[in-house]
Amino acid sequence: MRQCGLIPLLVLCLGALLPTAAGAQPLLAHYEVRAAGITVMRVEVTLDLGGPNYLVRTRIRTTGVAGLFSSGDQVTSVEGRWQGAEPMPAHYRVEGMWHGTRRHVVMNWVPPGIPRLSAIEPPNETEREAVPDALQRGTMDALSALAKLTRAVAETGRCDLQAAVYDGRRRADYAAWTLGFAPLPAGGAWSGEALRCGFESRVVAGFRGDQDPEDARRPQPASVWMAGVAPGRPPLPVLVEMPSRWFGTIRATLVGLEAAPRGALPTDVAQAPPQSRQGRR
Repeated sequence: MRQCGLIPLLVLCLGALLPTAAGAQPLLAHYEVRAAGITVMRVEVTLDLGGPNYLVRTRIRTTGVAGLFSSGDQVTSVEGRWQGAEPMPAHYRVEGMWHGTRRHVVMNWVPPGIPRLSAIEPPNETEREAVPDALQRGTMDALSALAKLTRAVAETGRCDLQAAVYDGRRRADYAAWTLGFAPLPAGGAWSGEALRCGFESRVVAGFRGDQDPEDARRPQPASVWMAGVAPGRPPLPVLVEMPSRWFGTIRATLVGLEAAPRGALPTDVAQAPPQSRQGRR
């Protein structure tokens, strides 16, 4: 799986539909990612969107056989404020290890709407083409795009949105659309009918030097199924599917859900998620 494409798209798909009502306690969702029939990754998504400000945190780590061949553990977080329905990111941070290399990004928006890198490791010039300033203006990070989609879906019940995303390395366009209700794929952890949403990620600048340009520009699609998992809970993404060239269909399944303390979004490495199956049908 390419970190520059499938992983950000996976995080956006998992988090973009986690509803958070105003004033509600944030949720921490645990997902298990499987490829070629084995567990290869765990993803945690925490959102606190209920006030005038917002906090978003994700953690991605490889596990099992995948961890032996290509280990990775990365925490990403953003703080910002709401301007109407638009998120205005202020501070963005990435910290972790991937493929044996430390990944570190610190980005601030001063003035608002203009992202400014204050730290990045490894430097972009060692890996990829620079993103022109003109393509950076008016963008948001992927987690703020996640917050925007979350809020809109909670208010409209639909997934028809777009976002221009810059994470300090890549500039990408994200799109989401409503596909309607459909049965969940047979043989999975969940069954029944669920709301199905489509997603697509398209990188437009910041390509790696070792990538084929045509391949790098190819849109990366995904599908998300939302369903009710527990009494009193709104529908949540219970399954994400996305194609990959080498592993067939990659599937991320909801395996645990809990309340998260408001404002407690640490950037250190978290403990392993519980193996609960609350709400499984």
